[in-house]
Amino acid sequence: MGDQRIIAIAMSGGVDSSVAASLLVEQGEKVIGLMLRLWSDPNQPNRCCSPHDMTIARQVASQLDIPFYTLDAQEVFKHHVVDYFIEGYSQGITPNPCIECNRHIRWNFLYQNALALGATHLATGHYARIAFSDNHYHLLRAIDHHKDQSYVLHMMDQDRLAHAIFPLGHLSKSEVRRRARLRSLPVADRQDSQDLCFIGYLDYHHFLLEHRAPISPPGPIVDIDGNRLGTHKGLAAYTIGQRKGIGVSKPYPLYVIQKEPSRNALLVGSKEQLGRDTFMVDQIHWIDGSEPDQHIQVQVQVRYKSPEIVSEVKLIESEKVFVRLESPLPDVTPGQFAVFYNGEECLGGGVILL
Repeated sequence: MGDQRIIAIAMSGGVDSSVAASLLVEQGEKVIGLMLRLWSDPNQPNRCCSPHDMTIARQVASQLDIPFYTLDAQEVFKHHVVDYFIEGYSQGITPNPCIECNRHIRWNFLYQNALALGATHLATGHYARIAFSDNHYHLLRAIDHHKDQSYVLHMMDQDRLAHAIFPLGHLSKSEVRRRARLRSLPVADRQDSQDLCFIGYLDYHHFLLEHRAPISPPGPIVDIDGNRLGTHKGLAAYTIGQRKGIGVSKPYPLYVIQKEPSRNALLVGSKEQLGRDTFMVDQIHWIDGSEPDQHIQVQVQVRYKSPEIVSEVKLIESEKVFVRLESPLPDVTPGQFAVFYNGEECLGGGVILL
């Protein structure tokens, strides 16, 4: 076999991973398909990697003439993703389980299993690019910025990037679907997977209630002057920046400004009162493995689909930084991730604190 690399492709039964697999096969790579069996609520099937998805993924693998294996990730997924989600809301923050899924499931559990099966690399259908220069691997935004997923990959390190392949990084979503049709893959018109796949067809608040999460009871809704305006139905039911469904009104629209677990209060205010331009970021991870200078100017993204804003980042301690934005953002939310960029390059990120 010599030095031929063996690429494990993470398959989900969706169009992205299927086209990624087909591209690798067409490039003459030795490819094996891997699919995860994820935890699912007995009453609400997981919207990702369902038995139907597995059937389609197996069909695609057969069409491409590549081996196909399934891995049981139910326990590790429940612990690192579902329990993390429940615990976050129990603490009054807004967690991001998709990032933890990439951290613990795809780029730890799946990655380690791929290597154990003899693979030299792991490929996924993520929209991102990898470059190598100055003796380092660099994570870059996808060519299609509307589909770019570098935000959810910011926890990648040098070892992972050295063994990662993102075949779709130079393609647009429309081109991916076109190629799926051209190759007669049975996934060309499948809808994209949704966030929070494990809640099935419930909304997240009902999911938390069904799983008896220790979420806060009803409490006061107050404005920034401390005036009580009403009663909220539990802090977990609200997100920073939310406008609809708050349950109180004033002559102007009200937004959720902050959740205060210490007094179980929901702080609301006008749109002008919503934005903030400073916050702390903890549990920082830098992709190149080294801390930056004491002060750096970067662009920061505080949600997967948020705009990037020029910011000054000041190193406070090893894994904590202070961020000052050039202009306020309305959706800076504790528990979400702030991810830092230098142009097209993703530098790393961490968890937002207020």
